[in-house]
Amino acid sequence: MCGIAGILRFDGAPVAIEELRPMTDALVHRGPDDEGLWSAPGIGLGMRRLSIIDLATGRQPIANEDGTVRVVANGEIYNFRELRRELEGKGHVFSCGSDIEVIVHLYEEHGARCLDRLRGMFALALWDERSRSLLLARDRIGIKPLFYAERGGSLYFGSEVKAILPAMGESPELDWSAVDHLFRHLTTPPAQSIVAGVRKLEPGHLLLASADQGVAIRRWWQARFEPDYGPTEAQWIEALRGALDESVRLHLVSDVPLGAFLSGGVDSSAVVASMARSGGGEVRTFSIGFREREFDELEFARLVASSFATHHREQVLEPDVLGVLDDLAWFLDEPFGDASAIPTYMVSKLAAGEVTVVLSGDGGDELFAGYDRYLVERHQRWNRFRPKPLRSLAGTVGAAMPEGARGREYLRHLALVGTERYEDAGTLFKLDQRRRLYRGDVFETVRGAAGASTSPMGADDSDRHWLSTLQRLDLENYLPLDILTKVDRMSMAHSIEARVPLLDHVLVELAAKVPPELLLRGATTKYIFKRALEGILPETILHRPKRGFAVPLGQWFRGQLGALVRELLLSDTSRRRGYFDPAYIETLLRLHRAGRPLDLELWTLISFELWCRTFLDQGLRNARYSPSAGSSIESPIGGAPAPDPESPSL
Repeated sequence: MCGIAGILRFDGAPVAIEELRPMTDALVHRGPDDEGLWSAPGIGLGMRRLSIIDLATGRQPIANEDGTVRVVANGEIYNFRELRRELEGKGHVFSCGSDIEVIVHLYEEHGARCLDRLRGMFALALWDERSRSLLLARDRIGIKPLFYAERGGSLYFGSEVKAILPAMGESPELDWSAVDHLFRHLTTPPAQSIVAGVRKLEPGHLLLASADQGVAIRRWWQARFEPDYGPTEAQWIEALRGALDESVRLHLVSDVPLGAFLSGGVDSSAVVASMARSGGGEVRTFSIGFREREFDELEFARLVASSFATHHREQVLEPDVLGVLDDLAWFLDEPFGDASAIPTYMVSKLAAGEVTVVLSGDGGDELFAGYDRYLVERHQRWNRFRPKPLRSLAGTVGAAMPEGARGREYLRHLALVGTERYEDAGTLFKLDQRRRLYRGDVFETVRGAAGASTSPMGADDSDRHWLSTLQRLDLENYLPLDILTKVDRMSMAHSIEARVPLLDHVLVELAAKVPPELLLRGATTKYIFKRALEGILPETILHRPKRGFAVPLGQWFRGQLGALVRELLLSDTSRRRGYFDPAYIETLLRLHRAGRPLDLELWTLISFELWCRTFLDQGLRNARYSPSAGSSIESPIGGAPAPDPESPSL
């Protein structure tokens, strides 16, 4: 596991090591164990290493036998031993035991098509001296991040936005379409970042760059939800059990201690159960809970831990946990509206005291239709049989009703169809709300930057089952932009590697063939996956109502943290920036105090404000700040922050 960064000069001009070091310095938390820097005419590669496999050697960049191919990579290749045996049989000579070394030799055999053979999570940069070309690639699902920017005849890339900023030599500017996406969907868009000019390489995509050909991007993998009605239910159960156990076994390869995040839900419990059955010794599990009972799942985590005799540790979070806001802004790298980043940060900190690798259960809801919103959509699909004029009239009436009025969203949704309705249900600030949120000139800027909105699904899903369409939408958007981003950034904040065995591409491709009728059965979500876990997990775990990894922010914001919210969102600093209408912020605070659940809206605004203070206001000097070395910033909970010329302040 590493943080990677680099520079390509299209004119072949030299890249100095001194240009690379600030980029890798911004990634120390991703790789505290080692640093590797290499440059040649026109190219520079850098990395920070978190040693997981082959601790003694395996330093990056790693080269082939004659040094004509070099790679830096972030992630793990789980089938590297199998690939190594194959490559050695073809005469390739290996210099170390690292899993990453197979990439350079596999590239010699297959070029960019070597990606098809890799089983794992990765973001990589490979330099081919013979063709003078750079290959950037991101794993199939988007478990590991990769950003890039073209500027002034150079291509910059890095594992995080903050790694690119110092090399670009200028202060960041906002990408307004990304800002609007944030306030609609809690995250920045699939191919953009919050910083203008800095882009994400999307999951399952590669980028080829050279002086002769310029920059070309293409998709190299995509999940295809094509139900297979051949196997019986019993055969599906057997296949899923086998695929889960195989994936977990592969994900246990490590030369350092490992454990698992355990929420007490079906997915994380399934991973822990498979770990326990693998025979690899006592499993270490880590859980987070809350004193607010409606948010706490520790009793279920304890039940699973007891069932499989794990070495279990847990922590109960209090409102004072928001004292880590300064670190969250830095490590999240971009504004992020999902408040479950807070417990993910804390459970990662808890685990980091004992292990270097953790397995998580992320991905099960997308693969096996575990979200309750799928049930809601199935019910609302009956609206398509109502007369179209009636539905249109209902939508018009709903849009005219006051914000927050009872029945407003129901009427609006009667006029919406397909993915449009599904996406609208998950939209944080609707268009009319964003018009009130932004100041007038800012709203016009945002609308101009966003352009015409289109469904990210495209027309090729028109002949698919509606559930398969929504699963693909979540797998390609919500999962990598929200869930995987959260887990990657918060685990890396504490220099631990989070692995997601449910997102092994072999298991993903198998799950994508499961008929929708075996995913939603009556009111039961994840029907076939739960059947596969019968006799393995306790019945209480299999059949309890689903509860997301939510945080009692609403209660905290109405209580002792109310002053913090107001201080952040209505401070002179925020007002001078001039992005939002203070009167509308006041309205949101008033409605929230009165009981309306606006904690996500407020948290997204807080996250954006903290990012602006950390990166936008302070500029490039923050790229040298590393909270892992100890932050000197006082929490805003305790009063006004102390100024620090070398650190972002709240």
